[in-house]
Amino acid sequence: MNDKLVFLGLLYFVQGIPYGLQSSLLPVYLRGAGHSLTRIGFTKILYFPWVLKVLWAPLVDKIGTKRRWLVATVSGLALTCLTSSALAPEMHIWGVAGTLLAMNTLASVQDIAVDGAAVGLLKGRGELGLGNTAQVVGYKAGSVFAGGGLLAVIDVAGWSWMFMLLTFVYAGVALFVWGAPVLDDEPVRGQQTDGSRRGQGVDALMPWRVWRKLLAVPGTAWTVLYVLTYKLGEQGAVTMFPLFLLDHHMTARELGFWNGVIAMGFSICGSSLGGLLLAQFSIGALMRRVFVLRTVSMVFQSSLLTVLEPSPLMKGMAVLSMSVQHFLGGLITTLTFTTMMHCTQRAEESIQATHYSFLATLEVLGKLMFSALAGGVVDWFGFQVAFLFFLTLSAGTALHVWTATFTGALREHQVKEQPK
Repeated sequence: MNDKLVFLGLLYFVQGIPYGLQSSLLPVYLRGAGHSLTRIGFTKILYFPWVLKVLWAPLVDKIGTKRRWLVATVSGLALTCLTSSALAPEMHIWGVAGTLLAMNTLASVQDIAVDGAAVGLLKGRGELGLGNTAQVVGYKAGSVFAGGGLLAVIDVAGWSWMFMLLTFVYAGVALFVWGAPVLDDEPVRGQQTDGSRRGQGVDALMPWRVWRKLLAVPGTAWTVLYVLTYKLGEQGAVTMFPLFLLDHHMTARELGFWNGVIAMGFSICGSSLGGLLLAQFSIGALMRRVFVLRTVSMVFQSSLLTVLEPSPLMKGMAVLSMSVQHFLGGLITTLTFTTMMHCTQRAEESIQATHYSFLATLEVLGKLMFSALAGGVVDWFGFQVAFLFFLTLSAGTALHVWTATFTGALREHQVKEQPK
């Protein structure tokens, strides 16, 4: 089990680096250069490959092996970072945008392969909880490394050396995956029976059959609605609150430390706790309580928007608010990805990677669309009104989850997964 956790954690770590570059480093850089919140929000379009990944997920299911896909994508990320090291963002802004778009494309394909590997490797409730903790913690650790740690590297060594460092990181991980023993038992494509190959060929010619299979998996309908909406209010607050502090209370360097490192550290702690709690309690019971706590924390954070004068007390309350929000967000993310994997494991093996990628794509789509619009909402209505809207969305999601634990999809988890 430890080999599986190290393998998955490392791959999700390097997968989180592009997100950290764009979610923490890029907005602070652009806001410091005087760009509007609306324009900063539209940089989320660079995440678009994550929305499209479900279109090429069947290729990863049907062609080659997970090991080959992982080595190819991580090696591609190394080459992309090497290219980025030769660009200066002040002079080649479109080139930088292009390399970040390429990084997201490669990372999204890597995500399909590693998710498919995780579905096959993780067995039983205990392994699912710990494996999804490795997923969320690894991804967020990569985000912290890129959004907080690399911000310090840029200050000291500059843009080029930052991407040279990333080149060596990705190259080392590619070599590790190539020799990783956990994938030694992976079945080789092409050894199916003639009937199986004919069935897969028909599915390739008529992809709507695959979509019909995906939607027919028990619990998929509720999970689709849930993953599209569960982060809406939280995502708006997490995206906009640091920019409110940048306008009124903190410098970019302070935000890089408190929001890019400390708050994300709390997020990792929350994700880790989620894995431990899942080994003892049902998903439904945990989700019901944590979503209510998240709504309460957003009430506290929204109240801080009325204090515009900078002060040590305000900074302390702001850091506390961000830390609590990230802690609960990390806990919820682990519970969510475990719920998604439970649903995917009900699907037949030939479409599991595609099914999980479908759910993960919708999860990204829900966050991405709202993140892109959140800046415009703040520009139009102001921080106070916008955060009231974010709070309403969060409360609505809590009510949706609460209902499902008694009468919907989560009730099954409550009944079948009693505490040990």
